[in-house]
Amino acid sequence: MSQTYQFKINQEKGRLDKVIVELLPAITRSHIQQWIKEGAVTVNDKQVKANYHVQAGDMIYIEEPELVPLDVQAENIPIEVVYEDDDLLVVNKPQGMVVHPSAGHQTGTLVNALMYHTKNLSGINGTIRPGIVHRIDKDTSGLLMVAKNERAHEKLAAQLKDHTSLREYYALVHGVIPHDKGTIDAPLGRSKNDRKKQDIIDDGRSAITHFQVLERFNDFTLVSLQLETGRTHQIRVHMKYIGYPLAGDPTYGPRKTLPGNGQFLHARVLGFNHPTTGEFLTFEAPLPEIFENTLTELRENR
Repeated sequence: MSQTYQFKINQEKGRLDKVIVELLPAITRSHIQQWIKEGAVTVNDKQVKANYHVQAGDMIYIEEPELVPLDVQAENIPIEVVYEDDDLLVVNKPQGMVVHPSAGHQTGTLVNALMYHTKNLSGINGTIRPGIVHRIDKDTSGLLMVAKNERAHEKLAAQLKDHTSLREYYALVHGVIPHDKGTIDAPLGRSKNDRKKQDIIDDGRSAITHFQVLERFNDFTLVSLQLETGRTHQIRVHMKYIGYPLAGDPTYGPRKTLPGNGQFLHARVLGFNHPTTGEFLTFEAPLPEIFENTLTELRENR
């Protein structure tokens, strides 16, 4: 059963959505904005926009919408939980697992597994992406943060947006990079030639990747990369753009490459401020076995 709220504005000032957040601190601003869009919030019996500036004497009435049940089924799929508390989880996703359901992947996803693991997941990203603050590609392995409630979700997402979180990846790329480090600043957007791909385009969204060479082999280079932004396929497209595509990448890499199950890309380090305590937490996940074995072979043949 939905809950209703009624407030009379006395001293409060500012945008409607911000004022409601002050009046209902347990409800996130994004949820309030969604309620306003859906017409669940009225001021003086009229629907208004989120940027409406409240006036003394305004009567705000809120009828909280009914929660929509999730369409995704919980599945007993083993997942590696690196950290968990009342606000969030950090998961080490294996290569080959899709993060959230889509038309081609209704089952076997990380979301299916999370719904079996816990009943508490943020609903900000909708019914098929509960708790997912950010995602990594199916064939990329490594660390992901998952929110258990809306407030944690908003604070974690804000850190991604403000570039205050730490995300470090390890990648094995084709070619021998001569310089030890560099920064790739090239805007990304959907490819005009292939809608399933991303590309460097002048009117794309800002995308910045920092890289550092860790080890050189005969025909490959191991690099660490830090994301300043988090665009779709950012690392994969950026490394191809500078002439060193990821080994094993079926979309952006060459056909002749190292044997494996997709691109050699691993989200190794994840760091962020805890949404409740403010403490900066850092987590590391070791390279997958296939990644380590490939590096061993490259070292032996060097």
